[in-house]
Amino acid sequence: MTRPTLLRAAVLLAFAGPGMAGAEQLLTVDATAPAPDPRTGTIKLGTATAPGGHTLGINNQYLTRDGKPWLPVMGEFHYTRSPAASWDAELAKMKSAGIDIVASYIIWNHHEAAEGKFDWSGNRDLRRFVQLARKHGLDVVVRVGPWSHAEVRYGGFPDWVVDAMPTRGNDPTYLRYVERYYREIGRQLDGLLYKQGGPVIGAQIENEYNLAGPGRGAEHIRTLKGLAVKAGIDVPYYTVTGWDQTLYPSGEVTPVFGGYPDEPWATSTKELPPKETYAFRFDTRVSGDLGAQTRASQQGTAETDIDKTPFLGAEYGAGLPAMYRRRTLVSSDDIAAMLPVQLGSGVNLMGYYMFHGGRNPVGGTTLEESTKSGGYNDVPAINYDFNAPLGPDGQQRAVLASLRPFHWFLHDFGARLAPMTVRKPDVVPKDPADLDTPRWSVRSRGDAAFLFYAGHIRQYPTPAREQVRFAVKLPGGTVTLPRQPVDLPAGAYFAWPVNFDLGDERGQRLTYATAQPLARLDGGTWVFAAQDGVPVEFAFGAKARGCVQAPRAHVDEGASAVVVDGIQPGLDAAFTVRCPGAKPLTVLVLSQAQARQAAIGTFQGQRRLVLSEAQAYFDGGRLVLRSAGQPHVRAAVYPSTTLKSAGRDGLFQVFDTTLPPRDVAVAVKPLRDAQPARPIRIGGNANAAVPPDPEAFGASAAWLLDVGAANRSKDVDSLLLDIDFTGDVARLFDGTRMVDDWYYNGQRWQFDLGNLPAQRQGPLTLTVLPLRADAPIYLPREHRPDFGGKPQLAELKGVKVVPVYRVEIGK
Repeated sequence: MTRPTLLRAAVLLAFAGPGMAGAEQLLTVDATAPAPDPRTGTIKLGTATAPGGHTLGINNQYLTRDGKPWLPVMGEFHYTRSPAASWDAELAKMKSAGIDIVASYIIWNHHEAAEGKFDWSGNRDLRRFVQLARKHGLDVVVRVGPWSHAEVRYGGFPDWVVDAMPTRGNDPTYLRYVERYYREIGRQLDGLLYKQGGPVIGAQIENEYNLAGPGRGAEHIRTLKGLAVKAGIDVPYYTVTGWDQTLYPSGEVTPVFGGYPDEPWATSTKELPPKETYAFRFDTRVSGDLGAQTRASQQGTAETDIDKTPFLGAEYGAGLPAMYRRRTLVSSDDIAAMLPVQLGSGVNLMGYYMFHGGRNPVGGTTLEESTKSGGYNDVPAINYDFNAPLGPDGQQRAVLASLRPFHWFLHDFGARLAPMTVRKPDVVPKDPADLDTPRWSVRSRGDAAFLFYAGHIRQYPTPAREQVRFAVKLPGGTVTLPRQPVDLPAGAYFAWPVNFDLGDERGQRLTYATAQPLARLDGGTWVFAAQDGVPVEFAFGAKARGCVQAPRAHVDEGASAVVVDGIQPGLDAAFTVRCPGAKPLTVLVLSQAQARQAAIGTFQGQRRLVLSEAQAYFDGGRLVLRSAGQPHVRAAVYPSTTLKSAGRDGLFQVFDTTLPPRDVAVAVKPLRDAQPARPIRIGGNANAAVPPDPEAFGASAAWLLDVGAANRSKDVDSLLLDIDFTGDVARLFDGTRMVDDWYYNGQRWQFDLGNLPAQRQGPLTLTVLPLRADAPIYLPREHRPDFGGKPQLAELKGVKVVPVYRVEIGK
């Protein structure tokens, strides 16, 4: 039997009924209904034209840039929680991670701790932060509050505001001070707004607002927007958070949504049921509990506005904070597996909270959210790590590697996805707890589509799906893929293209691929990412007959299709499509691991693909590589540069450098043993475990840490103090000044020694409050310590300094 005959037989088998041979599972969806046309005029914009004539827009389906669909990626980074000296590099890292928009709360009590005394200097220099964002090609959304939450004391309200007046409503006294605060923000942003050629494209009003009644609800949000405009904050987009039954004036602002893979604000000390964040949405945009601290009394506006506004995201958790009573720690897959779900549910702005961790400023008081000051949650006094893709000291976390392939996909192909309509499969899970039914979705417009599959659910193992094929019924006919059933590994998640335009002059289309589109590089190179355990297959229409050259794969030219299979992903896994009268196309297929090493940016005057285990980012035309603890730094670059290098690996130019190792000693000296810790109290607004009173920390074990010379050098970007401990709460002191703190949750705690003053005298002091065996707190099952019959634990397992080596390549 010839291969074309085999292909026809496989198609027949796919539609075989009960009792016929084979155990194929055919997953079907009908996407033949016309996609509705977008409607404009449902949302009021601010000034949305820049001096050069560029425009931003919005309709009821998606955002636009210069009239074209736009699906950006947004990441939260709080400038007041990071050293001003680090902003330039950190924003470059965010841009190089595929972030298009940087969002930041402007936290009121960080700027006006004392009434009338505003501080916009140093780490509070909003203007400089926005200027640096512009330097790196980032747009900016300012979240102006006045209430922010952000796990900050009083939600960001200064103490003097809370003491003197009612808040979060149209009280005249409150509004007078809000107006003054907004006016100060307007002064800082003057000249940097989109209409002035600047990067500030949006402003979020208030946060998690669902209060109803006189002077509240939509009336209050309308008032705040009016005050912002009056203060000069004239931007294209005005947003509000759309969850937990938010209330706002329809048409005046746009709701944004979010979702988290766990609930650190919950009170349960056990694992939660499967989160709806991993379930495709076909009827609603509103996730479950997102931690709003007020109770709603009526249906939210976002629910009734669903046909008037696009599905925009602002707070999809790129990590989670450790709160005292519930110390979540999420994996890379826990975060990245949300992306195909949200994109397959119709999200047209992928926004993260937090993308970059930080630390709270310390002034007359600590500024963390605390039940002691009336908050609902308890977070560390200083540390705001959030398990974010970029740590407080700019460390690249493993999750960043898992997110970037989706960011590159959206950067290059988001304009195709944005106008597409969500299509509900014929069989879907009955609820988020249904783990037996495959989870997938399709977005399509006309005959073009993307298929999204999600097989990972936090803390709930999902089965491998055996002998699977997908049938996508489109107006032009059904596309069934792949041509033979495949096994989808447990935990797999991806996006596959259907009828994918390759920009060929002859109208060449990729009928489907069992690999995710990653990027289109200059010169006609299309980059795809394989999914571990799934054979890579590309199918073209008959126009490709005689055009495909694949020396390392098999090409099957049937009467109506050309299929390329047998591809082994790697640095030389490429084939070309050379058709008469059209420019040649190169298709490069990376393995899943290689795709997670990928950074894409401008280097030596051209957009290039860089693969490296090191942290890679682009700055001023240079490639910067940061390697934590490993002085050997390697990067593979495509296409090649004219720079001198170590040679080639397949299609890639290789740069390989070994730097002189840097060893910084840490002498650890026990200072005092732990004493019996007091029982943990239940209380606060959540009626759950609350942190110990200050006096209780006297029971902490303590060690002196004498760190050797910690000066940076050209080759060493930072020196991270890495602390491995088991206990309840750990604190780090420079003399009597606390410089950082940490709730034990199984994650390694790191602190950049460059944060310490240059004139520091003597060793640091580390204290660890014992964790009681009967502590009524949640720890992930894989990180719950073994007490071995002991009533408490306060152990220091190790302290070291991890040098972060730095290599710059290019001009």
